[in-house]
Amino acid sequence: MSEKIEQAVRSKYGSVAVSNLSSENDGVRAVAEAFGYSKEELSSIPAEANMGLSCGNPTATAHLREGEVVVDLGSGGGLDVFLAARQVGASGKAIGIDMTPEMIELAQRNQAQGNGGKGYPNVEFHLAMIDRLPLPDNSVDCVISNCVINLATDKTAVFREIARVLKPGGRLAVSDIALKRELPAELGNDLMAYVGCIAGAIPIENYKSGLLGAGFSGVEVIDTGSDLNAYAKVENQAGCCSPAMTQIGSASKSLPMLDSACCTPEPASSADSELHADLAELLRRYNVNDYAASVRVFAVKQDDNN
Repeated sequence: MSEKIEQAVRSKYGSVAVSNLSSENDGVRAVAEAFGYSKEELSSIPAEANMGLSCGNPTATAHLREGEVVVDLGSGGGLDVFLAARQVGASGKAIGIDMTPEMIELAQRNQAQGNGGKGYPNVEFHLAMIDRLPLPDNSVDCVISNCVINLATDKTAVFREIARVLKPGGRLAVSDIALKRELPAELGNDLMAYVGCIAGAIPIENYKSGLLGAGFSGVEVIDTGSDLNAYAKVENQAGCCSPAMTQIGSASKSLPMLDSACCTPEPASSADSELHADLAELLRRYNVNDYAASVRVFAVKQDDNN
């Protein structure tokens, strides 16, 4: 099942990368602003780096410093990487990790064209899974991520891998989706909801215990109170929590994939009409804010020498 989930996530976010969504779209920009990005931040980076996929702004809470090495898990078009690159400066480095080739290609184009055409020489992107980072042990000052860890099928492995690459005393600053209460079975068992950042989310307390078990201290997982329905501001948005769906290959009806906007599903073809009807019914019956929350996560890797 984990392979099918990974296939669904890669396929869905690959389609987002070529969708031409950007900050030039009023709805995409409104989503980013609703989750904590300022107009100045959004205007300082390539418009195509923002596709309305955020559930927070981790660079606002990471306290990045000149000369640091920061890694963004699930870097997409490079939104947080470019913001981080400005904060760590020329003597630092901002590294983006993404599992989707289309996202890496988009991010690298943004890197070359951004910063007034000067590019970002202190930025690099790697195609990799976030539970298998292509980085040395104890090499990173800060790890950030934005609405991505909930998509990982093995979060314990992700937490351990973050701890491996962080230097002792290094920190984690993440925006993510976590559960306030158990999902209804109908929603929790639906791959559509998993790819949409909901069914793969874990309870807030499990998030805390998972990080503690991986060797972190000072763990905080805070419900920001943000309205997850903000995603509905983007017409035909294919981001987190945004649901119209298509099928993946010959997958069965129980394995749909997100393809469009949560509150504004596009007309279905005759082949997809039943899938769209099923999804619309789920959305009518459940308010995502009742079950899930946008959370701000902070933790520090324990220094065994202290």
